[in-house]
Amino acid sequence: MTSPRQLHLGAFMRPASIHTGAWRYPGAWPDMNFNFAHTKEAIQKLERAKFDAFFMADHMAVLNMPIDALKRSHTSTSFEPFTLLSALSQVTERIGLVATGSTTFDAPYHIARRFASLDHLSNGRAGWNIVTTSNPDAALNFGLDEHMEHGERYRRAREFYDVVTGLWDSWADDAFIRDVEDGIFFDPAKMHVLDHKGKYLSVRGPLNIARPVQGWPVIVQAGASESGRQLAAETAEAVFTAQSDLAAGREFYADIKGRMEKLGRSRAHMKILPACFVVVGDTVEEARAKRAKLDSLVNYANAIASLSIALGHDASKFDPDKPLPDNIPESNASKSGRERAIALGKRDNLTVRQLAQRLGGYSGLAMVGTAATIADEMQQWLEQEGSDGFTVMFPYLPGGLDDFVDRVVPELQKRSLFRSDYEGTTLREHLGLPRPTNRFFQN
Repeated sequence: MTSPRQLHLGAFMRPASIHTGAWRYPGAWPDMNFNFAHTKEAIQKLERAKFDAFFMADHMAVLNMPIDALKRSHTSTSFEPFTLLSALSQVTERIGLVATGSTTFDAPYHIARRFASLDHLSNGRAGWNIVTTSNPDAALNFGLDEHMEHGERYRRAREFYDVVTGLWDSWADDAFIRDVEDGIFFDPAKMHVLDHKGKYLSVRGPLNIARPVQGWPVIVQAGASESGRQLAAETAEAVFTAQSDLAAGREFYADIKGRMEKLGRSRAHMKILPACFVVVGDTVEEARAKRAKLDSLVNYANAIASLSIALGHDASKFDPDKPLPDNIPESNASKSGRERAIALGKRDNLTVRQLAQRLGGYSGLAMVGTAATIADEMQQWLEQEGSDGFTVMFPYLPGGLDDFVDRVVPELQKRSLFRSDYEGTTLREHLGLPRPTNRFFQN
């Protein structure tokens, strides 16, 4: 049985795997983080497989963990996203290029200009992942002693979005007439000065680059808290989310799409793409053995540090052989990450040590099995409205990526669940999203 809908697939890259043990796995590329040739090979293989997008996550600080754990981790160091994606735009033709851009530590004009530039360089393949940044060490890198309060960060992010999208609309699509004979480069009547003065931001404009190819780069959002869900419903066109199982995915899907409808937005104008860690084997047992091998490569120092980050509290002080205490104080870290860690410990009755080891590798949604069993799960999520597709996380590179592209993608195509070729050239076209109208000019 085939579904009338098709999956959308993005690849989560940093540019390497999120799993702490990935760089140590037999046959993996230990130097993937800073090896452009490896990254180029990976994205070109993803493009041949017709992935919607290459998603470049970002950190604005090394992870705030003890040095004995930090020295073993590859996940907090990587290329700067815009530099990398600009280079990758010249060695690819169709795959989308999504970068994280922080509303906490960057200026709207910078963000608007960089994403507009990437959209032009790639001929319409850019996407902006809006984040509010919760790593406390990032604040120290930008002259702040502590973060803005969680709710305040999201209120600022909402205004930030309005400013950035307003800057993208600085010019009508046909503003640059380039009349050589009369010496007129652009039509002044088709330039808009934003002159924004709000609670958090003051930005004059206009943006000094033509309107992006897509009108606006695709807006991606990743928050799962109440504030994050509302921001997604108001602004996002794709949502990167962490859901533990299909029941949680269906609840999140219904909630976000329901909020959209109340705001007058079409459900079809947002794709919900939960993170999915995929390990492929010839048999289910082989895939589980691969996962066990991978998890065994995570050092306990990293594991307890990962738990501390998730909780926003020093977990090394807890008794490792008892459950998490009930009275862990709240912090200004990510609320959704903290809640997921606590819920996972309670659901599976894990000790602090066991929970830390789970988080130290990857504790979210995982599909571990054969190409057929993984396709079964993905189809179930799609047909039961748990997602519109997935943001795929590979266990190690290049082998984990090769396994998915060479085994799972053909199985999905055989079931008519995934495209066999691109039908358009822009990321918006891949995702079935409309091109935004210019709020200041009707072309």
